[in-house]
Amino acid sequence: MFKKLNSIRYSYIQSQLTTVAFLTLAVLIGLTLIDLIADPNWLDQATIMLFSVVHFLIGSIIAILIGFRSSGKMKSQFDDLSVMIMQLSRGNYHTRFRLEEEGEVSRIGVELNDLAKKLGDQVHYLQRLADEKAAYAERAHKIATIEERQRLARDLHDSVSQQLFALAMMSKAVVRGVKMNPEKAQSQVEDLAETAMKAQTEMRALLLHLRPIHLSDQSLKDGIHNLIAELKTKSAIHFELKIDQIDQIPRFTEEHIFRIIQEALSNTLRHADAKHVKIILRHEPEHLFVHIADNGDGFDWEQADQKKTSYGLKTMRERSEEIGGHFNLRTKKGIGTYIDIRVPFPKQEVEE
Repeated sequence: MFKKLNSIRYSYIQSQLTTVAFLTLAVLIGLTLIDLIADPNWLDQATIMLFSVVHFLIGSIIAILIGFRSSGKMKSQFDDLSVMIMQLSRGNYHTRFRLEEEGEVSRIGVELNDLAKKLGDQVHYLQRLADEKAAYAERAHKIATIEERQRLARDLHDSVSQQLFALAMMSKAVVRGVKMNPEKAQSQVEDLAETAMKAQTEMRALLLHLRPIHLSDQSLKDGIHNLIAELKTKSAIHFELKIDQIDQIPRFTEEHIFRIIQEALSNTLRHADAKHVKIILRHEPEHLFVHIADNGDGFDWEQADQKKTSYGLKTMRERSEEIGGHFNLRTKKGIGTYIDIRVPFPKQEVEE
């Protein structure tokens, strides 16, 4: 019984005992006044005290029983409320409060039932959104794959395929002219070698997209060095690197910066005909600074949307914006191409 004497039962019993105490006091005062005014023979001080004590004891027992019994229903309702709140906290939004009669507790139960329904509806809505998001992501991945395949097919057709066709035609011309005009054939062989070199460079740049180097568990600095080491084996370009070792860069940011540099180098290999490429990665007070420059042919920026480089430039700009960076490109025919990217990344965060 004492284990069940919680705050609700205690409040009920306390109120009943308070009432008994006041009644006993009133009886004591009344009997004392009767004794003083009427002075009956049967009433004296001892009788008054005995009657008051008996009245208090019997009234207290009855008060405790009534308080314990009358608080049972209220305690049961509060227990149900507690169980329902616990179920809601565990994610069981199908639980409902039993409504038996009108009252404050029932009103709280109605509000909890409404809350449970709303939470359940929100969970179903979020699940539906998650399913739709997964479907959209899968669809977007398929579309991106198709677009990438179309781009590679277009690049192969516009560059390597045409160059191979030119090689075939030039080879036939060389075969026919070897005996008739050896000097002209020599010139044609040189053109043949130059075209073959261009086709090889173009194919290497395309392979850089098809078999990209991944950072894996490497730092950004190590990943860039590995990328340049591979490119040095496939081209005669001289690379100048000034790359800081920067720790605690978010992995997402590292991956995007690496992909931007990779895309820029691919464009340089395919279109710039550059002899020198400079890459700088520096940690400045408020941001990461990335600089990529080549001494290649450059291009007309105003006509970039009509050129094959436009897709790569769009990709680099989008990646920069995804990490909150600012992308700036400067180029002109005959002076090369310069790319500057600034990504917010305060030094204080690294030093801490």
